[in-house]
Amino acid sequence: MVTAIQHGPRREIAAVDRAARRLGLRPGMTVAQAQASIHDLLVIDADLAGDADGLTRLAAWCLRRYSPLVATDPPDGLWIEIAGSADLFQGEAGLLDDLERRVVRSGICIRAAVADTPGAAWAVARFRSRKLIVSPGMQVDAVAELPVRALRLAPETAAGLVQLGIERIGQLAAKPRAAIKMRFEDVLLRLDQAFGQAPEPLAYLTLPGRPEARLAFAEPIATPESLQFTTRRLLTRIEQDLERRCLGARRLDLVFRRVDGVTQAVRVGTARPTRNVTHLARLCGEKLALVDPGFGIDEATLVVSVTERLDPTQAGLNAADEPAAAAGFGELVDRLTVRVGPGRVYRAAPVASAIPERSVRRVHPFDRVPPEPAWPAGLPRPARLLAPPEQVAVVALAPDHPPAVFVWRRVRYRVGHADGPERITGEWWVSDEETGLVRDYYRVETIAGDRFWLFRDAPAAEGGRWWLHGIGEA
Repeated sequence: MVTAIQHGPRREIAAVDRAARRLGLRPGMTVAQAQASIHDLLVIDADLAGDADGLTRLAAWCLRRYSPLVATDPPDGLWIEIAGSADLFQGEAGLLDDLERRVVRSGICIRAAVADTPGAAWAVARFRSRKLIVSPGMQVDAVAELPVRALRLAPETAAGLVQLGIERIGQLAAKPRAAIKMRFEDVLLRLDQAFGQAPEPLAYLTLPGRPEARLAFAEPIATPESLQFTTRRLLTRIEQDLERRCLGARRLDLVFRRVDGVTQAVRVGTARPTRNVTHLARLCGEKLALVDPGFGIDEATLVVSVTERLDPTQAGLNAADEPAAAAGFGELVDRLTVRVGPGRVYRAAPVASAIPERSVRRVHPFDRVPPEPAWPAGLPRPARLLAPPEQVAVVALAPDHPPAVFVWRRVRYRVGHADGPERITGEWWVSDEETGLVRDYYRVETIAGDRFWLFRDAPAAEGGRWWLHGIGEA
């Protein structure tokens, strides 16, 4: 099957499915030529308006989830500025994996890449392997071996370069610029944009109806102090709008437009809905170091991209009342998340399992988890579990079989006190391989005061090995 569009007097192929592509059909071919080679070819009229609408809806979804700066590249592309929001997905690779997984699950095949410039990302995504992340400053090497049409040139321009023997971008970059400029107008601009030597302003998508505040400056600003002051002014304005709507912010996007037309943005999230200007200003201030003001910023916009209902609450007389304590805990979670990353702030939830490494799981600090049996009150456990346990060399055993001297990470420890064993057997209902699992755990304290949790994976008579599973004591 192919779709067709009318291009002047010719009816051309706009898109092909996989079967048609395997038979050699390509967009741009005439329908008459395709039907001459394939007699049962199914041809339908392309819905250009529907395609454009679908691309815009996909861009709007990416704007809500991945970045405040998303631009469409018709007929089949999107640009997503992720510099200020990649850390919310534990880096560029995590964001790219999440994007591909969710889009493919919706039945859309995609090719994606990350690069410093829109032009380099466009070229790499279409002409190199999938999910490629170009290292910072390496866009020149990444596109050097790609064909010249990867510079988004008109077909006749790319064909003219090929006729001159210039087939690769690296060859084009090595040619004298004066000679190229005389014959081709936009080639050098596209080359400089791909290499990051010329700015490329994009028309980013905006969604109506979201709480938003904007400031324009007669004189460009560039200092960190001015950016922080501007951020607080925008937050003060947005607070009034949120309070009027009885909403709290869960995610904020700060967008800065430079005098050269380049737009930069940072994104911060909160664990709970809030309108606290001081708290939000502190969160945004942690990200302002990512903004490169260049020759100055002439416009700043603050958008609350995700909101939740937040009704006014009555302040209690007790300073430690529940709403105030919950708000303070939420602000602590937000500050830690901004500094160490979203996946590294969590709380431990109990799991009904006798195996120590299965008896706990990480959850978001405010997630509501199904009720599970609590850990036994008198069951001693270390403050930190090693995953996986690390093998130790036991040099000597005490008379009742706890280790007397052991070596861990090339350090020798002499045990002063030991308690145990605590025998844990495998969970046969989980796996048949655990039917014969036996662990004898010992809590030991060295003569220097260090505390460890050791276990032997078989009885002493069977020559079991020793492992260190925990450090400290809860």
